[in-house]
Amino acid sequence: MESMQPDHPEESSALGEAAAVFLKVRPRLFGIAYRMLGSVSEAEDIVQDVWLRWQGTDRTVVLDPSAFLATTTTRLSLNLAQSARSRRETYIGPWLPEPVDTSADPQLGAERGEALQFAVLLLLEKLQPTERAAYILREAFDYAYREIADILQIGEANARQLVTRARKHIADGRRAPVTASEQQRLLEAFIAAAQKGDLASLEDLFAADIVSYSDGGGVARAARTPVIGRERVAKFISAFASHFWLDTTLQWIETNNQASVLIARHGTVVAVATIDASAQGIHQILWMMNPSKLVPLTVSSAHSDSPALD
Repeated sequence: MESMQPDHPEESSALGEAAAVFLKVRPRLFGIAYRMLGSVSEAEDIVQDVWLRWQGTDRTVVLDPSAFLATTTTRLSLNLAQSARSRRETYIGPWLPEPVDTSADPQLGAERGEALQFAVLLLLEKLQPTERAAYILREAFDYAYREIADILQIGEANARQLVTRARKHIADGRRAPVTASEQQRLLEAFIAAAQKGDLASLEDLFAADIVSYSDGGGVARAARTPVIGRERVAKFISAFASHFWLDTTLQWIETNNQASVLIARHGTVVAVATIDASAQGIHQILWMMNPSKLVPLTVSSAHSDSPALD
């Protein structure tokens, strides 16, 4: 976080107070921006911009600093989300949210952990930015509808309508997920079968309409279209088993509040893999392989005590 270098003790004291207020709510600000954008780097940029604006604000007239900072964060995120939608139209291959390590803060500053798991973020990506913002503020951070209306500069009835529409979209698009322990069990079984290229075991784990998404961003070698269907996904994963897993080390991590696997080769992280599953089996496999999205996890994994997989 950049800091000013004031010449006078009074300025130094005021800036120290401003920093203390900001740091107290910083996890929430990052949590709002990340859920809006699905990008750690873009969320960090937003938070930095908010800090710079907070320094230049006449803070004596701000009645509720937390509300002011959350409003600024949301509005900046909305502006960036509009351009992000355009950029993703030209993104090479499937776009997936940037994985974030949630082992220390499983909710990223939120009252509740909603709108953090990959399956929900992908569904939110299809909403208009204002709908997405309203849902996030309500479901993850428990803002009152009046507060959401003020932040988004709309009427309270409109705020309620946005949240209702977003909830319906999420409910219609997502199956009831399995428990966290079952998700991890299925992920373990999937990784074991994938390493062996075991077609029968893979098909047994999959829902009939499973989809495998690989996000290489045109940089990493990855499938540029989703692979769909039990047999096709099993054959796809079996086909690359002999070379993809060669010389890799695997480590359990928690990204976006769900069990994931960090895949490294010769000390370099090459992918993060996770799944979404329901009573019908695994219906989404997410391979995050774009190197730029793996940098934060590369750094954190170097200091991780998580056990390596056999």
